[in-house]
Amino acid sequence: MSKEKIYPYIIFLPAEEKQWVLKTVFGSEIPIDILKISIKQGISKKIYQKNLMKTLPYSNKTIIKHLKMLTERGILKENMEKNESRTRTVWVKYYLLSNLGKWFALLLAEKTDLTEAEKTEIFCNIFKSYVKWVKEISQKLDVSKKVLQEIFDKEMRKGATNRVAKVKKTNTA
Repeated sequence: MSKEKIYPYIIFLPAEEKQWVLKTVFGSEIPIDILKISIKQGISKKIYQKNLMKTLPYSNKTIIKHLKMLTERGILKENMEKNESRTRTVWVKYYLLSNLGKWFALLLAEKTDLTEAEKTEIFCNIFKSYVKWVKEISQKLDVSKKVLQEIFDKEMRKGATNRVAKVKKTNTA
C-alpha cells in the first residue's frame, strides 16, 4: 500500500467482529497483537522491538517480518535510539504508530483503552486526512471550495440547531 494513496475511510465495525475483520485485513493475528500492545502502553509511546520479542509468543523472525510489513504500509514508523553506558553504546530499534496506525488502534481499542485526549487526537488527524482527500478529489472534479464550505457550514449548523432544540425542549418540560 502506497503511503500517498491512503484513503481515510471511516469504518464502523461491530464490536464482536472487529478482531475478525482486522485479522482479515492484515492476514494474521500478529499485527493485531502488536497494535494491542501499543494501545495497552499508550498510543504515543515507543514500541521497542526487543519488548515485543519478550512479550509476544512468536519467533523473532515472525515479529520482525510483521513489523516490516506494518512499516511498509505506513502503520508504524521505524526509528533508532542510542543508549550509552560507561562501557558501550547500543542502538535500539523502536516503532511509533503513524496517524494511520493510531486509526487502526482506535478501531481495536475498547472504550476505556484510550484517553479522551488520545481519541480527540486520532479523530482530528483522521478529519484532517479526510479534508485533504476531499480537496484533491474536488479539484479533479472542478467542485469549488465555496460549494464544499457551504455544505460543511450547513451540516455544522444542523448539529448546533438540533442541540439547541433539545436544550429548549428539556428546559420547557
